[in-house]
Amino acid sequence: MKIKIVGGGLAGCEAAFYLLKKGFHVDLYEMRPLVFSPAHRTSKLCELVCSNSLKSISLHTGQGLLKEEMRILDSLVLYAAERSKVPAGESLSVDRGIFQENIEKILFSFPKFNLINQEITDLSENSIIATGPLTSSKLSQAIINTTGKENFHFFDAISPIISGESINMKKAFFGTRYGKGSPDFINCPLSKEEYISFHKELVDAKTVILKEFEKRELFNSCLPIEEIARSGIDSMRFGPLRPVGLTNDVFGKSYAVVQLRKENIEGDSYNIVGFQTNLKYPEQNRVFQLIPALENCEFIRYGAMHRNNYLDSPKLLSSFGNLLKNPSIFFAGQIIGVEGYMESAASGIVAAINISRFMRKECLIDFPKNTIIGALMKYVSQENNNFQPMNANFGLFPSDSIKYKDKSQRKDAIVMNSLKNVREYVKLLEV
Repeated sequence: MKIKIVGGGLAGCEAAFYLLKKGFHVDLYEMRPLVFSPAHRTSKLCELVCSNSLKSISLHTGQGLLKEEMRILDSLVLYAAERSKVPAGESLSVDRGIFQENIEKILFSFPKFNLINQEITDLSENSIIATGPLTSSKLSQAIINTTGKENFHFFDAISPIISGESINMKKAFFGTRYGKGSPDFINCPLSKEEYISFHKELVDAKTVILKEFEKRELFNSCLPIEEIARSGIDSMRFGPLRPVGLTNDVFGKSYAVVQLRKENIEGDSYNIVGFQTNLKYPEQNRVFQLIPALENCEFIRYGAMHRNNYLDSPKLLSSFGNLLKNPSIFFAGQIIGVEGYMESAASGIVAAINISRFMRKECLIDFPKNTIIGALMKYVSQENNNFQPMNANFGLFPSDSIKYKDKSQRKDAIVMNSLKNVREYVKLLEV
């Protein structure tokens, strides 16, 4: 049996891996390099467009629990990430190039895997649509025509990447907040006077003018740094420039701190953490070089803003990930309203599990609701009049699901219960 997957991102590749292991023939359609989205730069599978960070590995976070659930599910993305990681404290960050190579090497090792570089412009049965938030306009219109519902949209932004050699380490120091994890972040301190000057120039800087037809709906988790700055003089100090937990023998306690995270294993390029931006390129040079340690920084990639699309999933999708009106068509990834790399990959596993059962005329199975993956799938499929993208977090669990006065004990109980249920779910799939 053959299954069609549209989209070579994390969700599509994760789904392909599961189906290939189950013996299906998989045709994976990826429009690059024939057609590029506004944000993609390579033609390889699983390009990480925004950040190279896959977030926390701590089991006391929704992100860490999500990774552990995916480990039990034999996740391709997690496997490839852990073999291409770069030091990033308690976060899982990867060398983008090596990560993509790991993904492609594994998928191409399956004789039943077929990569087709072609733009898909319509929907077909027995398929998974995993085209992400940057779905092409033609396919977006086909989805609208099929569902009868308009896509929502919001604007997402990406951070700049700078050369490691151009960082003035005389004005920066290595370290992580409160000493957690290895000291892999470069911290660029600012005095009060430097911060105030930086804030003023950032607020007054010229931004890219968006086209008239594009409504400005900014997703809160990826607000441009200039938008954060406009909300108040101290807003950045309570956000990406917060100085808490960062002290140094030379600099002492700083008024504000900009953090840099490694982009690759060699450490020759760094991402400016939390600096998603819509500033014009010359303005990024001018304003960001006001940060003392970045006074001579060289940009490898400028920050940019692009339009993201996602479905009104609670009205369109079941908890299995397929269309209510056409159950043979499944969706996965950020297009369904999950936010984040690992969340997208996890939804790819869910879609693959259920389309494999659908093709074999077996009953579809809900992912356990008291797991982080199950909670995410419930979120994107239950009635919601104010539906917005959501990432993995403990707030998805009902407040009365496990009662403990101590938050740490409650999280421990949630984690133990969640992992127990994922293991039981995997056994059920094997029956």
